[in-house]
Amino acid sequence: MMSTAEEDPEVGGTERRVGNRGDETTPDVRWTSWLIPVVVVANVVIFISVMYVNDCPHKSDRCLAKFLGRFSFESFKKNPLLGPSSSTLEKMGALAWGKIVNKRQGWRLLTCMWLHAGVIHLLTNMFCVAFIGFRLEQQFGFVRVGTIYLVSGFCGSILSCLFLQNAISVGASSALFGLLGAMLSELLINWTTYDNKGVALIMLLVIVGVNLGLGTLPPVDNFAHIGGFLGGFLLGFLLLIHPQFDWEENGVSLVPGSIVKPKYNTCQFVLCIAASIVFVVGFVTGLVLLFRGDNLNRYCKWCHKLSYSVKSQRS
Repeated sequence: MMSTAEEDPEVGGTERRVGNRGDETTPDVRWTSWLIPVVVVANVVIFISVMYVNDCPHKSDRCLAKFLGRFSFESFKKNPLLGPSSSTLEKMGALAWGKIVNKRQGWRLLTCMWLHAGVIHLLTNMFCVAFIGFRLEQQFGFVRVGTIYLVSGFCGSILSCLFLQNAISVGASSALFGLLGAMLSELLINWTTYDNKGVALIMLLVIVGVNLGLGTLPPVDNFAHIGGFLGGFLLGFLLLIHPQFDWEENGVSLVPGSIVKPKYNTCQFVLCIAASIVFVVGFVTGLVLLFRGDNLNRYCKWCHKLSYSVKSQRS
């Protein structure tokens, strides 16, 4: 029986033990990353389209970079991030509680994560998505990573609407935080397959903590970050689980009386079941509360401190 150790790029240089099973779920298999590049390109194309619709010179004589024509930016006073106006973002599908609840435009829960408030906002988010997403997709494949990206972004939109109902919100950072949450849960549920796991856990917690802390500054929608992180964290337990080390070799052993090692240990089963229950209950409850028009600030008097109250972007 042989085992090797290789650097796992998802957790900052920790090592995961891998066997010679050759099945598709083992960490030594690397997928070709194509979904994340498509996501990045799609966000850029959509931003260009939004700027075309915005057409600042047609509405104002105080545009920035006028040489870009109808793609020029709104003034710094209207948008310091070099982008379109808030009205254009709302028209193109920004997250707006009133439109979702009163006009039943639920599609905004998804479209908002493909819009950005400006060039600075876009570049920051896409750099982070590419940096984290490339490596995750190479390790786990496009289906699982794509599911986490979209569903966690949707979760972030739900939580944002439940707390911030007097402003619009755009950005991919809820989905980005979902990827971070999935990285953390993947480390926890596959704990026994990692070396240097303590260091990896501390590094991830510091990264998440710092980013959530920055989310309390204007004009960031930290509730979208929190919702996306929680969604990705729970989904990671379900989608990023690995079999126990060397389970297959034990399973095909021909030695009489040998004990067959189960594919997943008891702790992994418990975490999967618990995460499934919490995710389904939380997701359904959030949707019900949202379309009932509830404002969770009425039940949590201090929660408003977790995010800046007036904003038009997520990160």
